[in-house]
Amino acid sequence: MTQIDQNEDFDLGALKRKLNEASTGPRKADAAPAPASEPVKLNALAKQIARQFADSSRTPTIVIGQYRAFEFLSLFAIGLGAMAMVGSSTVLSLLLHMFIIGMGAALTVLALQAADLYQISALRAPSYNLKRLIAAWLIGASSVLALIYVTGEYAFYGPRALGWWLGGAGLFLLAERFLFAIGVRHWGRNGLMERRAVIVGGGQVAKDLIRSLEQQPDNDIRICGIFDDRNSSRSPNVVAGYPKLGTVAELVDFARLARIDMLIIALPLTAEARIMNLIRQLWVLPVDVRLAAHANKLRFRPRSYSHVGSVPMLDVLDKPIRDWDSVAKRIFDIFFSIVALLLLWPVLIGAALAVKFTSKGPILFVQKRHGFNNEVINVLKFRSMYTDRCDPTAKQAVTKNDPRVTPVGRFIRKTSIDELPQFFNVLKGDLSLVGPRPHAISAQAGELKFADVAEGYFARHRVKPGVTGWAQINGWRGEIDHDDKIRFRTAYDLYYIENWSLLLDLKILFLTPIRLLKTENAY
Repeated sequence: MTQIDQNEDFDLGALKRKLNEASTGPRKADAAPAPASEPVKLNALAKQIARQFADSSRTPTIVIGQYRAFEFLSLFAIGLGAMAMVGSSTVLSLLLHMFIIGMGAALTVLALQAADLYQISALRAPSYNLKRLIAAWLIGASSVLALIYVTGEYAFYGPRALGWWLGGAGLFLLAERFLFAIGVRHWGRNGLMERRAVIVGGGQVAKDLIRSLEQQPDNDIRICGIFDDRNSSRSPNVVAGYPKLGTVAELVDFARLARIDMLIIALPLTAEARIMNLIRQLWVLPVDVRLAAHANKLRFRPRSYSHVGSVPMLDVLDKPIRDWDSVAKRIFDIFFSIVALLLLWPVLIGAALAVKFTSKGPILFVQKRHGFNNEVINVLKFRSMYTDRCDPTAKQAVTKNDPRVTPVGRFIRKTSIDELPQFFNVLKGDLSLVGPRPHAISAQAGELKFADVAEGYFARHRVKPGVTGWAQINGWRGEIDHDDKIRFRTAYDLYYIENWSLLLDLKILFLTPIRLLKTENAY
């Protein structure tokens, strides 16, 4: 099929814009959704399969990154061993030789990367890529020799040390690559390194997609089931050996119970209205959403697609804060939480003593709130209410001069000192330092739950909730006494998710103490 330009016959750009609008939902404060329907219960088969995929898997991106670091450190260690054979006379000489060894290891890893030897296919079958492996090693060895010559250190090492270094590095690469291939194949068979996918839509299109995926030699996709709103006369209960587990409404609950990575919509591009409706239901989930393009007769330019093997997909939504971004954010959280606890421990102790000696009851108040992917988490706070008047459900919002709040509670709530124990939630991993603020599971605005007031409310849970957030530093904190307040708060939270970066987290973190001085909405 001849490739066509995106402006001819079919406007791919327009389709992507519509998909994006469908996925982000309304942003205006007056755009209220219809009340949410009662949650759909999963059938027994769907629950059983969801439990099989409840444990997290290792994404190929993370595994490959760790493996790349392992090879660099191993090559560096081999070089240090060779240097130890000849010793080093001065500190300056030692640093120079460590620089040469580090550069040699780094250039070898770069050569392996350039030769595509960090692809899953190459890691599974190193014997098929032996020539490229040897070539990458030769590039690394040549770079080491060039660095030694340029720095004038060729007289230092000698043939014996260089032979041990470069020869040892080559033999190490050969041996560990074959051993690692055994591990990769084992992890693949046992589901420890895979991307878990659900097919949305049944019939012949889904069948063709499944067959195409199964034929990929380097496929890391595990299909967990099929969901389709159509009845069995239009969409069979079993497609290509995979069961239909329920409707799209049930898929949302299934994806939250199971650790699903990807939703693949198996519908023709011409079914635009149905695709839009699906996106509006699925965008609240923290997963990649792809539109299978294998069955469409139109063929766009290669840059329009992502691929699973050779199966083309149109990217609709990407999971936010994924892979190494999530690792970086976790390191950020742990580091700054420890710094905050070291700086604020006198405030924590003072607040704990004040709560303990001014009213009866425990120092800490534990409240169930919605966390990442709608999971229920226990969030810690200093108790600010009288024990017999505490409201763990938060159905009744705290208002100005609320008689349930203790005198100490008014102060610590106004200054947000009551939130400081949540640094321990961050260290535990339930919260992030920065993210959408978690709300109590039964929190309401008037007579309606937040999800019934704000469109896309549950999409806030695509990332881990935070101690502070973009909405809070922009004034949307404190009492929610009007529908617009939860709508605007949701809109700011969704903006944060769509525009996340570590720099944005750092900005929010350092602006939080300044914005906390504005306390008129905090009771």
